[in-house]
Amino acid sequence: MSTVNRELVFNRLLQAPRELVFDAWTDPEHLSKWYGPEGFSLTTHHMDLRPGGQWSYTMHGPDGRDYRNKMVFLEIERPRRLVYEHVKEAGTEPVGHQMIISFEQEGDKTRLTMHLLFESPAALEMVARNYGAVEGGNQTLTRLERWLAVLTNPLLKISDNQIVSTRLFDVTQGQMFKAWTDPGILSQWWGPDGFTNTFHEFDLRPGGSWKFIMHGPGGDNYPNECIFIAVTEPLQLIWRHISAHEFYGIANFEAEFGKTRVIFKMIFDSAEECKKVRRFIMDANEQNFDRLERELGAMMAV
Repeated sequence: MSTVNRELVFNRLLQAPRELVFDAWTDPEHLSKWYGPEGFSLTTHHMDLRPGGQWSYTMHGPDGRDYRNKMVFLEIERPRRLVYEHVKEAGTEPVGHQMIISFEQEGDKTRLTMHLLFESPAALEMVARNYGAVEGGNQTLTRLERWLAVLTNPLLKISDNQIVSTRLFDVTQGQMFKAWTDPGILSQWWGPDGFTNTFHEFDLRPGGSWKFIMHGPGGDNYPNECIFIAVTEPLQLIWRHISAHEFYGIANFEAEFGKTRVIFKMIFDSAEECKKVRRFIMDANEQNFDRLERELGAMMAV
């Protein structure tokens, strides 16, 4: 059967090794971080990664609608090729197509090609019209690209000299990212209880500067200077704090059923420096999260 007018093809060169890209496409933990267009989240109910095995999942749209889907794997050739069939049945989306994904190694990168083969030109037209398949496919690969950038960041390989604080917030990833990257909002909650901020520079791009003064409740001023290293919307921020205590700050924003878990890491150059700061910073970070929670509540109330 001719494939003319019933096939969509997407192609992307990814800055990650082929094994990792294949894992990102076949591990439910990875898939939940990126699969789907912008604003969507994913719940995998079952995945049996073998020929004849099924993958059932629900995509949660930004408008609150749920989209149930069922796939049946036809071919699995790790790490080179995946083929599966999108099955139409009661309770799932009325879309039938075959997906063929190839992973080609190009040096330390991966050329990913995604073919979607539909039953007919009319079926492709319906999916493009009703589901925004072309734009959605491009957005999905962009989200994969961002997730791979997080996974391959060399700072994440550092295991010692870290202080980690985490909390689940009842806002979306996009809302959380804005709270960390809009200087007008960030200056309202950054720092422990009783502190205020004056921002002098906030250049949100790799290599950009973040300069500010924290004003303590006792009247003392604490100048701070940071350099942004990575800005991966809406997943991650990385910066280097280069005044007073030197450290890398990493803020990861992970979607969990419409909420966002913040994982904030401070990575110091030495165990001695980390131990010295740990005595007071853990409580300070919790106060900072408390202030963030209140600020997010005020944002949502507007």
